[in-house]
Amino acid sequence: MSWLRKAVVGAATGAALFGLGLTPGFTEGGLSATTPGSETSRQIEVLSKVLDIIHSDYVDKPDDAKLLNAAIDGILKSLDPHSNYMDAKSYAEMQATTSGQFGGLGMEINMVDGVLKVLEPMDDTPASRAGIVAGDIIDEVDGTPVKGLTLSQAVDKMRGTPGTEVRLEIVRQGAKAPLSVTLVREIIKVSAVRHEIMGDDVGYVRIAQFSGRVSDDLKEAIQAIADHAPPDVLKGYVVDLRNNPGGLLDQAVRVAGAFLTSGEIVSIRGRDPGEVQHFNASPGDLIDGKPLIVLINGGSASASEIVAAALQDQKRATIVGSRTFGKASVQTIIPLGPGTGALRLTTARYYRPSGHSLQAQGVNPDMEVLQDVPKDAADQEPQIRSEASLPGHLKAEGAEQTGSQSYVPANAKDDKALQTALALLRGSMTNPAFPPNPTQAAAVVH
Repeated sequence: MSWLRKAVVGAATGAALFGLGLTPGFTEGGLSATTPGSETSRQIEVLSKVLDIIHSDYVDKPDDAKLLNAAIDGILKSLDPHSNYMDAKSYAEMQATTSGQFGGLGMEINMVDGVLKVLEPMDDTPASRAGIVAGDIIDEVDGTPVKGLTLSQAVDKMRGTPGTEVRLEIVRQGAKAPLSVTLVREIIKVSAVRHEIMGDDVGYVRIAQFSGRVSDDLKEAIQAIADHAPPDVLKGYVVDLRNNPGGLLDQAVRVAGAFLTSGEIVSIRGRDPGEVQHFNASPGDLIDGKPLIVLINGGSASASEIVAAALQDQKRATIVGSRTFGKASVQTIIPLGPGTGALRLTTARYYRPSGHSLQAQGVNPDMEVLQDVPKDAADQEPQIRSEASLPGHLKAEGAEQTGSQSYVPANAKDDKALQTALALLRGSMTNPAFPPNPTQAAAVVH
């Protein structure tokens, strides 16, 4: 018997997840015991022989675990762009990220040309208490130079078990010598929701991703706005979903439902066309019918598209910006047992209330507003991509659409989509799409 056949992979039940960054959602599934056909059995024998030959004859002794992980990942990646294998470490990182909390230092960082720069320290975290400021360059982490590491590798070195120490060497503009700072990791809770009152009459809510606490954070944001802006002054709300890559299905349903009193939000259909899950809104609009505008762009994907499509089909919000990414597939995370990794497997497609799929098509805005990208910010505009541009993507039911821009200016005054939303809410601009007519809400197709 070959060394491959001695390896045993334990199957475990999994939880259905959704989006580009995922954690457990609604449905459950597991690995079913099936008997492979003769051709499948032959191919498995071929794989076993290939791995045996590599194991015995490769010029250097191979890492068995790395070989098997790559084989599993290769099988999954051959299905579609969103199915893949996560080893134990990647699985744990995914759970930490989507839970909205992790052991770390509390700062936003970015890697530019091999330089790790602090964008902003978070309030009341080890980073802010140690005096780290925006613009600081992290040169070393525990004596290891950052140069040559990827952003992900640098983040891995700074995250860790709460209560453990990490030493950073920091280069600060104007300082004569690097600063050595020792910090103690803490549980960092990251809110994906930011809010403010623009002028004194428009509530603005930015949702960066659909992690575990988004619906609760949204309620708190709406309440905070209501506490500072009297109802007779507040003209409406802007919900910004631009460059939001997705997240949890249940959070997308709750966020959309927060602005609806009834009606379908999304449906999910798997391999069996007779098995359809419908998710509907419960009574209770957080903003009591106030006008609502949702901002989208080419970086809005997955759960973001569920929210935008539901509010558009139900004629609850006017959608402003550019066409979304077009990811309308549901992934299920299936753990493979203690100490092992997990599969991220595409198991279903989702459909908007009208009954149409967004797969490789995206949400088209009611008002298209394209942003001017200044020459000196061209490097901030990623290459335009969409679901339709990904090799091996699930095909669309209709004509596929290309991607749209994802650049968002840092200065609100230069943000054409945001300024359009504010002008509509304040009445200095008119458009037939605003406000939407509820009597024209799309008929739900079951």
